[in-house]
Formats: sequence, C-alpha cells, structure tokens
Amino acid sequence: MTAVVLALSASMIFGTSDFLGGTVTRRIPLTTVLLLSQVAALLVLLPDALRGGLDPSAPGVLAWGVAAGVASAIAIGSLFQALASGTMGVVAPISALGVLVPVGAGLMDGDRFSVALAVGLAVAVVGSVLATGPELRHGDGPHVSRRPIVLAVVAAAGFGSANLCLARGSAVDLSTTVTVSAVTSLVVYAAAALVLRRAPVLRARDLPLVLAIGLLSIAGMVLLAAATRAGALSVVAVLATLYPAVTAALGWRFLGERLRQIQVVGVVAVFLGVAVVAGSS
Repeated sequence: MTAVVLALSASMIFGTSDFLGGTVTRRIPLTTVLLLSQVAALLVLLPDALRGGLDPSAPGVLAWGVAAGVASAIAIGSLFQALASGTMGVVAPISALGVLVPVGAGLMDGDRFSVALAVGLAVAVVGSVLATGPELRHGDGPHVSRRPIVLAVVAAAGFGSANLCLARGSAVDLSTTVTVSAVTSLVVYAAAALVLRRAPVLRARDLPLVLAIGLLSIAGMVLLAAATRAGALSVVAVLATLYPAVTAALGWRFLGERLRQIQVVGVVAVFLGVAVVAGSS
C-alpha cells in the first residue's frame, strides 16, 4: 500500500508540474524555464548534501544518477516544448507511453501481476488515455501538427529510461541517485543554453511559477524513487504514469480545454482502476 500511495502522489505532482511547465513555456523561453526550475530543485537537495547525506562511492550509483539525469533532461525539455506548441490532451498521454520501459524491466526481473492487480492497472491506464486523448480524432478540436507528437515520443523514451535508471540507482542509495540526477540535468540545460546562446530572461511575476516547477519536479522524483524501493517496479511505473489525466484536467480548468463525455468516463475509470490496485496491494 505504501508504494501505491507514493506512486500516485508522484503522478499527481508530475501532472501539475507538467501543466505549469507547458503553460509557462508558452510565454517564456524553454531554456529559462529549465535552468531556473532546476536550480530551485537543487537548492532543495543542497541541505542534505551539506550534511554528508550523499555516498558517491556506492556501487553504480553515480552511473545510474548521471544516466537518469541526461534522460530526464531530454524528456522534460521535449515534453515542455510539446505541451507549449501542441494540445495537452494529445501530448500528455503519448509521453506516458514511456512506462513500457520500466514495466518491461520489472517483468524481466520477476515482477508478477495478480488478476485483480492487472485488471486495475489496465483500467487505470485506459482511463487515463480516454481522459486526455479524444482530440486525436480527425476533425475533433484543433489541428494536431507533427512536431509536438514527435517531441512527445522523445519525451516518452526519455521518461521511461530515466525512471528505470532512477529505480536502479535508488535501490542502492536514494539520496545520492536523486542528487546526481538533478545536478546532471542542470549541466545538460546549461550546456544547451550556451550552445543556443540564450541567457535566462524572466519577468518577476513568472518567477514563482518557474520555481514551483522545480520544486514539484524534485518532489515527484523523490516520491517515485521511494516508491520503487517499497514496491514492484512494474506496478509503481504504471501508477506513476497516470499524470496525463492530471495535466489534462488542469488544462480544462485553467486553459479552457473542453471536457467531453468520454473524458469524464476516463476520469472515473482512473479512480476505479486505482481503487482496485489499492485493494490488491
């Protein structure tokens, strides 16, 4: 049950962070959002590092942390750009397909689903897609261009790889893996800003939102890492990728995206699936 709660909490936080990131990136340069939000995330981790809470000598933890950071940086950058230029209800569920990477790894490691658990996960995932994806139908809603779709696929691959690396490293040392991952992502963002020659530009009124993105991102990462230590990787990975429903719901509430009947059915399915998973865990 602990793993279920942690994974669902991570999903809620990731969904909120992605909504804010996609919204803010529509009016602020992507490099600014990524750099400043990541600085905020590192400031949260700094006290633990100063207290000596890190152990870089732990077997494999640096490699897993660096790999997770690179994959996460690519995924978040691609996702925010896709959300800013496309429809959230289309982009978010595609990005969630990265769940196939950790689920596959978990099954190879020996994870097993009971019938009830498998049904609950399937219902929740289908509900998440229904809640966010109706705009994919031809002629329904705004035209869907190719670029956001491609970026969403890249984000999916990045998130799947990042979550797997995070799980592997956290099994050895959670704090060190998360911190190394966060530092690596910041280095990637800074390198991208230098190559593109784009200095951070930000208005004062947007600063709280950018900082919130970083704080939510690191909170979600910590919760996800803790969930992988408390439960089966395959189950945790599926629950953590229910965030598209959160992103789409926030898009409906604050951006005026329409909520259709099929989306309501999807939201209900998510709750029913999660209830079955919780009862089976």
